[in-house]
Amino acid sequence: MQQLWQNQSDNVFLWTPFLMAFGAGLYFNLMTEPNLTLCIFCGVIAILCACIKIPALIRAVALFVFGFCYACVFTHIIDTPQISRNMHGMDINGTVQHIDYTADKSRIYIRTDDGFVIRVSMNADLTPPNIGDKISANVGLFRPSGADAPEAFDYSRWAYFNGLSATGYINEFTITSPGNTFNIATLRDTLHRRANSFLVDTLVLGYKNAVPLTDADIWTATGVGHVWSISGFHITLVSAWLFAIFYLLFRAIAPITRRIPARIPALCCAWAGLLFYVILSGADVATIRAFVMATLVFIAFLVGRSAISMRNVCIAFCIIFLMNPHFVMQAGFQLSFAAIFGLVWLWKDVQPRMPHNKILKVIYTAMLTSIVATVFTAPFVIAHFYSLPIYGLIGNLILLPIFSVVIMPLVCIGVITIMFGWMLPIDAATKTYELLLSVATKIVTLPGATITLPHISNAALVCIILGLMCVMFIRPLRIKINYILGAVFICIGVTIVITTPRPVFYVTPDHELAAFVGKNKKLEFTKSRASNHYFTFDTWRQMNGESIGVKNIRRKPVDGVWIYKTQNFTLAYIQKYVPLSKHIARMCRDENIDYIVSYFQIDAPQCDHKILRGGFVIYPSGKIRYVPTRRPWHSPH
Repeated sequence: MQQLWQNQSDNVFLWTPFLMAFGAGLYFNLMTEPNLTLCIFCGVIAILCACIKIPALIRAVALFVFGFCYACVFTHIIDTPQISRNMHGMDINGTVQHIDYTADKSRIYIRTDDGFVIRVSMNADLTPPNIGDKISANVGLFRPSGADAPEAFDYSRWAYFNGLSATGYINEFTITSPGNTFNIATLRDTLHRRANSFLVDTLVLGYKNAVPLTDADIWTATGVGHVWSISGFHITLVSAWLFAIFYLLFRAIAPITRRIPARIPALCCAWAGLLFYVILSGADVATIRAFVMATLVFIAFLVGRSAISMRNVCIAFCIIFLMNPHFVMQAGFQLSFAAIFGLVWLWKDVQPRMPHNKILKVIYTAMLTSIVATVFTAPFVIAHFYSLPIYGLIGNLILLPIFSVVIMPLVCIGVITIMFGWMLPIDAATKTYELLLSVATKIVTLPGATITLPHISNAALVCIILGLMCVMFIRPLRIKINYILGAVFICIGVTIVITTPRPVFYVTPDHELAAFVGKNKKLEFTKSRASNHYFTFDTWRQMNGESIGVKNIRRKPVDGVWIYKTQNFTLAYIQKYVPLSKHIARMCRDENIDYIVSYFQIDAPQCDHKILRGGFVIYPSGKIRYVPTRRPWHSPH
């Protein structure tokens, strides 16, 4: 055992970013906010412990505590202002900061004169203002909603850490002062207007929702949906093209190559061009991760060190974590790092066994990278989207090369040529896209293209991550202890998923919408639609293992009261005031009713133990699990 422990000395650093991320993850999933002063004190102590020479186990605890405390302090430093309630017909004044173009509408980001940043939707038939314009507008605003269930996506938290105070819609606006500034935002807007192509919007400008919704579902089902989010795939292509162009250019300049190798100025110029591409694309978290990785690779090439290594990936992880610890909770961060960790681990073990034939080498590499990327990202795909594309390997082998060698180069060239009015590259990319879409459609129609999977709890996901970490980071001796430990942790995670029961009752924090699991195991809702909880229907369906995008089943009340009976509890849900006032006294006295849930506040001390408040789910056993609502991102100010 001592020899095995000593063998891990070179890989100890690789655990650092994950320990900090686990600490931050614990903070973000707490029910209540910890004491800020205590977190600052513990964070300082943790930094001191991590910097001095102490046993590895104590240092690991210190890194975990640091991640927790750093996330807490960072949260309070951001202090994003939020509106206190939904508002309609509001008149505001502000400056247009950014425009996000989607397939059916434009999203206008406005910084109001009061210091709020709001995002309002505008119909496609209206002409949006220019970035930098000062406008006076009539809008409807909504508070970013919290999670619909425990461990579900919390939009209010996402908005808080992305500086967004409210969302809504715009009725009408007037430009009070045209913007005269020119910056990267106005350049992006100019390129969008001139290209008038969703391929340019997604592959160069970074607008994630510009692809038509029906097309996006097809690409996701074929496993290549990641091409519409600028990440490692795009950064690798652009950096390779830039390096090749500048390398050939500097090789032709003899006065330079006689003094220094051509690769050095070529790498510097390629890095500068790559930085411009990252800024032009909007600098999303996955893009930043890929750019940091590319920067480390460029530095390694310059100093003659190994470019592709686990250490470089971990350094990139730490840098992005320190930029914003909430990134660890976002799907883009998790998917991109899961894929890159898996691919680097694969490259280290597989590179010596590559076939010598170049064609076989390309096929062998493409198949292995697709398989490993799919395996390492599968837990996060299931956790966030509750489904898994089965034919992802086929999609990546057939479709991804065409994106790499045809569509992406044509679009990049087209971004330059549209400035001179030449649209041929964009038109050629569009024709190729339509051809690929027809192929992808045929793949999607194959039986079992996508399977719906159950909810993965945080505990199960942590066990699966620990299993993958053991496989990658533990250096075995004669016995492959890394694979044994990896299998153990992954099996524990899968067991938790299988044995964890699904809730049988759901309710939103405002109690406007509730859902019951009926006799056919399908959810029955108290409303067929609810504008304030538009996405809640699909979230609850996914957690219940159902398909989304179908008609909502509405359960009708009897005399205004929904009664839900199970073997272990009976629940009464009331949505309107008259039935509440009529039945509350009787339900309080009724010993057969265990829980009372109402849209209105109930003040009944004699049966307060029955009255449930806030958002929660109830399991078949009668166990109640509440949705956190007392965190900084839930508190308007």
